[in-house]
Amino acid sequence: MLLYINKMTTKINVLQVIPKLGYGGAETGCYDLAHYLHEQGCKSYIVTSGGELLQFINKKKVKLLRLPVHSKNPIIILLNSIILTLLILILNITIVHARSRAPAWSCLIATKITGRKFVTTFHGTYNFNSSIKKYYNSVMLKSNLIIAGSNFIFSHINENYSKYLNPKKKFLVIFRGINTDYFSKKKIKEKDEEKLIKKWGVDKERKIFLLPGRLTAWKGQELFIEALSKLKNNEPNKKFMALILGDDQGRKIYKKKLQRLVEQHRLIEEVKFIDKFNIMPIAYKISDVIFSCSIEPEAFGRVSVEAQSMEKPIIASNIGGSLETIKHEKTGFLFPAGDINALYRNMSEIFDLYPATLEVMGTEGRKNVIKKFNVEKMCFSTYSEYKKLIN
Repeated sequence: MLLYINKMTTKINVLQVIPKLGYGGAETGCYDLAHYLHEQGCKSYIVTSGGELLQFINKKKVKLLRLPVHSKNPIIILLNSIILTLLILILNITIVHARSRAPAWSCLIATKITGRKFVTTFHGTYNFNSSIKKYYNSVMLKSNLIIAGSNFIFSHINENYSKYLNPKKKFLVIFRGINTDYFSKKKIKEKDEEKLIKKWGVDKERKIFLLPGRLTAWKGQELFIEALSKLKNNEPNKKFMALILGDDQGRKIYKKKLQRLVEQHRLIEEVKFIDKFNIMPIAYKISDVIFSCSIEPEAFGRVSVEAQSMEKPIIASNIGGSLETIKHEKTGFLFPAGDINALYRNMSEIFDLYPATLEVMGTEGRKNVIKKFNVEKMCFSTYSEYKKLIN
């Protein structure tokens, strides 16, 4: 027998479920919303298996519960659903919000048993090459409220999952948001900036290029290196230093491939690999130009938004979320995805722009982010939808 919420109850108790609470876009969104909900008088809970962001959670505001919700093992998923059912009843949870597929299956079962409202956020395109994979992904469309993190994801779902969409269920876009106070050049202390410049051996006499993102082929690190080679060989007077910042996440062979590519193109003096660095605002601050060279669509393009918030010009592939977050030639530059020559031309042209032009571009970029992609707007929109869901 289903246990239904009393409609007279106005207080919202929210349980967010996410595999791991790391530094990714979905994870930071979960973290930010959890704290925002507390400020609105809600009880806020997160169920996760772990992650780097756990240490920053204010445990007076947000309650953490550890479960192996990262597991895709069907038995673990079923066991998680049983435990989540008990938690929902004990904590009197009003809304369960799943942010990934494996935990979404557990949440679906638990909310069916308890009769509570179920929300999902579709954060990525996911692998959908087989009917089995597509069905596995479709759990994200079985909720009472489906949130897409960008217009690109919204279109992707409509194009590829139409048979799983229920027109009676609400399906909308809520753009991801970032903390513009955190990603602000004004908040960076000069001593911290100097410390990082020294640590990384950054030569500020040269133009500093930054390519952030985990080391994986679709992020376009090879494309970036090839374009750098063209810049060095064709215009040796344009001096640069390129920082490739990202964890290989176990992809040791791919990292070695990139390192060999740097050696083959004689870019050892120009290119530096940096494994991990979590205080991204400082990394952006010491750089002159930020790059996002993905050869496959980014669901949102967090790097592009963070760069603009830091008032830095961004050069990005013209696919996926970047088409929504970057205003071409106003807050950054878009180039055809996978086009080495186009990327090289953008790299070259950045040297020819007046500093005042780049400064204006940075100012416009920050305005763009504050207006459309700030964390307060994301949290307010999500909370507003929560309230509509239970009323």
